[in-house]
Amino acid sequence: MTASPPTTAWVATAWAVATTAAAPALRLLLRRRLRRGKEITGRLAERRGIDPTPRPPGRLLWLHAASVGETVSILPVLAALIARAPDLTVLLTTGTVTSAGLLAHRLEAGLEERILHRFVPLDVPAWVARFLDHWRPDAAGFVESELWPNLLLASHRRGIPVLLLNARMSERSLTSWRRVPGLARHVLGCFVAVRARAPADAARLEVLGAPAVTAPGDLKFAAPPLPANPAEVQRLQDLLAGRPVWLAASTHPGEEALVLDVHRALAPTHPGLLTILVPRHPERGAEIAALAGDLPLRQRSHAADPPPEGIWLADTLGELGLWYRLARIVFVGRSLLPPGGGQNPLEPARLGCAVAVGPHIGNFVDATQVLADAGALTRVPDTAVLTTWIATMLAHPDQRAAAGAAGTAAAARWANLPDDTAQALLSLLPPPLPLFAGLGREERTKVGARQRAG
Repeated sequence: MTASPPTTAWVATAWAVATTAAAPALRLLLRRRLRRGKEITGRLAERRGIDPTPRPPGRLLWLHAASVGETVSILPVLAALIARAPDLTVLLTTGTVTSAGLLAHRLEAGLEERILHRFVPLDVPAWVARFLDHWRPDAAGFVESELWPNLLLASHRRGIPVLLLNARMSERSLTSWRRVPGLARHVLGCFVAVRARAPADAARLEVLGAPAVTAPGDLKFAAPPLPANPAEVQRLQDLLAGRPVWLAASTHPGEEALVLDVHRALAPTHPGLLTILVPRHPERGAEIAALAGDLPLRQRSHAADPPPEGIWLADTLGELGLWYRLARIVFVGRSLLPPGGGQNPLEPARLGCAVAVGPHIGNFVDATQVLADAGALTRVPDTAVLTTWIATMLAHPDQRAAAGAAGTAAAARWANLPDDTAQALLSLLPPPLPLFAGLGREERTKVGARQRAG
C-alpha cells in the first residue's frame, strides 16, 4: 500500500482508535438490538467477526449490501456471477435482519450452496481483522454507499481489490465528507474503480477523489419483478374482482393517518373501496390498526382476507409483489412528509402499476424522473392531489393501463446491467483453476460442485 500523506493518515488512525475505544459500548448496542429483534440469536458473534464456518475452497468473492434495497438490487448480479463462474463462492454480507430474511426468500433455487450470507462486522479494527483473516476474499464489491473506513483500509492493506457498485453520493453526504477530505480520499482510494448509479453521483464522488469513476446506470432499474405466490395472486384477484382497490406501499410514521384520510374522502363515491396499506415496518401493525378508529380494518398478519370495504393492513414481510399485482394504483410512501427520502418506485412500475409519489423523494430522484418522463409516475404535493389522482385512476382504467405499460417499458431499459456488473467483478478475481479450461457450461458446473464438496 502506498504511504499516505500525514494529514490523511492521522484521520484514519484517529478513526481506528475511536472505534476500538467504542468496542465495549458497541457490544452493549448489539445486545440491545438483539432484544429489539434487530439481531439474530446465535449469530451475534458475526458482528464481531467471529464465525465457526470454514472458508470454502476455491475463489471467493465478497459482496456487501447494507440492507433490503441494496440486497434486492444485486440479486440479478448474483445469478449472473454464478452462471459465469461455476467454481465461485459468493460471501454476501448485510447489516439488517430484514435483508437476511429477504435473501432467504428471494434467492434463486440452486444458489443456496454458492452464496453464503453473513452479517457484516461492525467497523472495529480487531473485529474487521478477524473477519478478513477467516474468509480471505479474493476480491470484493461494496454496494451503494457503505464506506466503512476500517473495513476498507484493512481490505486494501491485504491487497484485496474492491469495487464500489451502484455508488451513490447525495449532496448531504458530500457536504459531510468534505469536512474530512483527507479521510474521504483515503477511504475512496481503497477502491480500484467506482461504478456510480447516475452522472450526478459520479461527479460528487470524483470531487472527493474516487478513482476510475463511471456511471453505467442504476441496478435498481434492472432488478427482476418482485415475486409472489401465483396461487395466492389468483385467489385474491378472484376475491377482489370488480372492486375499486388502491395501495399505499412502504409507508412511514405519520403517513398512515394521511392514507386513512384519503380513504375516508374516496369511500362515499366508491362503494366497496379497498385501501391496502403496507407499512415499511410490519411490526408497527398494531399501532397503525389503532389509528383506523371506526374504519373497517383487517390485518394480513392475522391471516385475515380483505374486508368488504375499508382497510386491509398488510403487516407482513416480503409480500409487496403480491400487493402490486392486486392493486395497480399505487402510492409509494416515505415521500409525503419531510424528511422523507422515498422508496423505490420502480418496483410497482415494473409490474405495470400506475405510480404516485409525494414531494420528498431525495433518495430516488433519478428513478422518479425516468418514470415521470415516461408518463408512468405522477408527483403529488399533498393528500388532496393524491385523492384526486386515485379517483382519476379508478374512473379511467385506460389511463391507468397506459401509465403501467409505460413504467414497465421504462424499467426494462437496463436489462443488461446486472451481467455487465458481474463481469466487472469477475475481472478482479484470479483466473479459475486450469481444470476448468475447455469445459462447457454444464461440465464446469458439475466440476465446480465437486470441488466445493471437497
